[in-house]
Amino acid sequence: MTSLWSAPARTRIKICGIRDEATAHAALAAGADTLGFVFHKASPRFIEPDEAWAIIQTLPPMHTTVGLTVGASVEAYSRIERQCPTDFGQLHGDEPEEVVRACGPRVIKAVRFDRATIAAQLRRWGAVDEVDAVLVDGSAGGMGEAFDWSALAGACGECAKPIILAGGLNAANVGEAIRVVRPWAVDVSSGVERERGVKDAGMIREFCAAVRAADAALA
Repeated sequence: MTSLWSAPARTRIKICGIRDEATAHAALAAGADTLGFVFHKASPRFIEPDEAWAIIQTLPPMHTTVGLTVGASVEAYSRIERQCPTDFGQLHGDEPEEVVRACGPRVIKAVRFDRATIAAQLRRWGAVDEVDAVLVDGSAGGMGEAFDWSALAGACGECAKPIILAGGLNAANVGEAIRVVRPWAVDVSSGVERERGVKDAGMIREFCAAVRAADAALA
């Protein structure tokens, strides 16, 4: 299978774990396309849905927002969505297919990279109508764990949906990750933090600049 979404002309950028208005605006000013808000209470980047909605209300147009949950029930997911109606919902746990379908449409399904299962995972979730993109992470999320990008690149053709690359990305390595995988988007959280859960505007700018430089080199 050949993905319709391979080798984009411009790699989209998602900054995840936004917790305050200043960081949200700094990320968009740096060139981010998408802001992610973490609604998983165990995360150091957790934000209450009503607080996230207050930030979203201040943002300029022509961007997208993502609300991240982990293993939430359909009822819990729907409750969060009512409180903070983001453009996409990111399901970052081991949600069964019936839950993913019920939470859709406009779902990003996250999977943890495993060389033995990644091709099957990409085929599985790429075939679900309610899933708009598949995010591949190196860990359960937010741990900054990179993985073998070349192994993922070999499986990308199995997915009929856009692939978002996450896991251990930072300004120093995102260019190589883009060159190898050619993902639709890259997602960063810990790689732009000065301490766990605290974003750094300068690191966000450096990351976005590195993505644009990688795109220019591949043009």
